[in-house]
Amino acid sequence: MSQDEVAARIELLHREEFGRIVAALAARFGDLGLAEEVTQDAFAEAVRRWPADGVPPHPPGWLATTARNRAIDRLRRESTRQARHREALMIQGDDGGGDGGDDGLVTSIPDERLRLLFTCCHPALAPATRVALTLRLLGGLTVPEIAAAFLVEERAMAQRITRAKQKIAAARIPYRVPDDAELPDRLGGVLATLYLVFNEGYLPRHGDQPVRTDLCAEAIRLTRVLRVLMPDEPEVMGLLALMLLTEARRPARVVDGRLVPLAEQDRTRWDHALVAEGHALVRECLRRNHAGLSHPGHHQLHAAINAVHTDAATAEETDWSQLRALYDQLYAVTPTPVVALNRALVVAELDGPEAGLDRVDELAGALPSYQPWHVARADLLRRLGRTEEARAAYDRAIAMTENEAEQAFLRGRRDGGERG
Repeated sequence: MSQDEVAARIELLHREEFGRIVAALAARFGDLGLAEEVTQDAFAEAVRRWPADGVPPHPPGWLATTARNRAIDRLRRESTRQARHREALMIQGDDGGGDGGDDGLVTSIPDERLRLLFTCCHPALAPATRVALTLRLLGGLTVPEIAAAFLVEERAMAQRITRAKQKIAAARIPYRVPDDAELPDRLGGVLATLYLVFNEGYLPRHGDQPVRTDLCAEAIRLTRVLRVLMPDEPEVMGLLALMLLTEARRPARVVDGRLVPLAEQDRTRWDHALVAEGHALVRECLRRNHAGLSHPGHHQLHAAINAVHTDAATAEETDWSQLRALYDQLYAVTPTPVVALNRALVVAELDGPEAGLDRVDELAGALPSYQPWHVARADLLRRLGRTEEARAAYDRAIAMTENEAEQAFLRGRRDGGERG
């Protein structure tokens, strides 16, 4: 295996295994900071050794064992932490080490990563901090990547993550899936975080990858685990449906390095198995709502909107009236400027771009730094023939994203080289 191939293998393993190893070690040692640091050490050791020694027969097991041994060594060296020292000795006696297997770190449902997710999403932490911590510990993103996603300085983001881990340790926040009585306060934050992780993967705001498929896959995987754990929770069902229906469109979303808007996508390239699974979940939500077992929440309604889009064989066959009704319901549940913006775009399809632009402009004060607002405004100005204003709006939108595929699409629209 060439050095480039080894490097690519380590990079792939980092995406797939970082969160699993951190979660397993956090469960074993009860120390998030230690778990993260020794996992980083294990990957650094792989970078140093594998190009010369070769990739071991079972790389995930090698990484997990190396990280675990580093944790034990570190605890041994900390003479003032005698209790942890005794614990480390007991752990060492349990399994005897070895780098050929999975080190016993893999668990079945409830998944260790799910436990870590609920820990990261504790109500004691601010929402933005929950997302940052989840991206770092479960998604394996670097601090610079997370800082770029949040548009803050790296140092500030590093401090935020460090403080969050210290707060978890100082408050003795339990590393577990909460009891049923605690779920209402925790589940909303967990679902919001999972969706943000998915969105960060679906449209990264930086870097040269138009889609972070690893983040999307991890968000879907964790939501599937949550669905098994809470089969009667309709919002979990709705979020999973929403992710699947969004993910289904990914194969047609970027072509030749350019983002392709929904209306122009080749729908034969969609993943129709995911579409079918998403539609089945939406129908199950509707059945429960009609039976009075639940009320449509934010994620269920958002999933229903995506079901309408993916139910149309062509963009021209989209049922915009149904979409307006669904957005009205969604705004009643979640009266945010972002929902209002999306509803304005539906109005533009039904009543014309002028009516849509009026509604978009009403949100100028609420969304001055929201890049999709500038994209929406630019598109409506273009459709109205207000070329110079449209170009200025496109320039502003281009400057607000580092996603190269999106920039290519926006430049094309700005320069009049794309249809629409």
